[in-house]
Amino acid sequence: MSSTITIQAGQALERILSLEIVRVTERAAVSAARLRGHGKDKASDQAAVDAMRRELNKLPIDGTVVIGEGEMDEAPMLFIGEQVGNKNGPKVDIAVDPLEGTTLCAKNMPGAIATLAMAEAGTLLHAPDCYMDKIAIGPGYPKGTIDLDAPADENIISLAKAKGVKPSEITAILLDRPRHAKIIEAVRKTGAAVSLISDGDVAGVIHCAEPKTGIDIYLGSGGAPEGVLAAAALRCIGGQMQCRLVIDSEALRERTLKMGIKDPKKVYEIEDMVKGDCLFAATGVTTGAMLTGVKFGKNIIETETVVMRSVTGTVRWIRAEHRQLDKFHLD
Repeated sequence: MSSTITIQAGQALERILSLEIVRVTERAAVSAARLRGHGKDKASDQAAVDAMRRELNKLPIDGTVVIGEGEMDEAPMLFIGEQVGNKNGPKVDIAVDPLEGTTLCAKNMPGAIATLAMAEAGTLLHAPDCYMDKIAIGPGYPKGTIDLDAPADENIISLAKAKGVKPSEITAILLDRPRHAKIIEAVRKTGAAVSLISDGDVAGVIHCAEPKTGIDIYLGSGGAPEGVLAAAALRCIGGQMQCRLVIDSEALRERTLKMGIKDPKKVYEIEDMVKGDCLFAATGVTTGAMLTGVKFGKNIIETETVVMRSVTGTVRWIRAEHRQLDKFHLD
């Protein structure tokens, strides 16, 4: 009986992969993009959230949001535990960041995206909206090449050895935050380069798995929700990632216990955060290294989306032209 249910869920995920999941991130991206450069970070986030919720509720799924949108920034959200979908389909876990890079969108800077991951029910890590220490590399390296608990310089040297290059040919990507000063110093002492990003650590992790970006390793701390989303992407395209929740208050410790996290010091790998078949989709809001942002024409809206599935390793790049603009007016 259980195997039949799994097959049906997998078939449903494949059907959603074809177009429906893309529509969700497309609509969120278009809604946010209408406010690019207006300096209204929360308003653009709200627009993306509203559009994503509206589209999710049209899908033939019985979905639960297990990774919700930014409580940390007091932003509007698709909240953890929210039920989405029309209930006429398989039970699935949903992880969302309707607008990753709210500041990037508000300032019309590169790299803002709308992103979502979907997996069979019970297979995504239920992580609170807190910080998470992370390290990630792309595919093709021996297991154990990186170690979350090792100093940054040791990880750079280990990665360079595995890649067969000098440390000076390695580039690390980090969020540009004061808390990363020592990591940046350690990386540069090896001769490696540092690429700093102001926001957008989902895309930052994915860059490690894309040779065209020139990024080799992600280091530092960022949001836990973004960590799970990034793990979903790497589950689809390959790579290694290790993470640990930063539990720095008793209130947060109690919350994580209620969410089923018994060991706050546990090091999570990709398979711990995304255990089964999953889908990942991201649509560009502003043009960045990974995706082209939304383009508004007189009678057309253009979007670019990447959509991935773990069980097949399929990655599709979808450039869409939306001509029935009335369908986007409510977004």
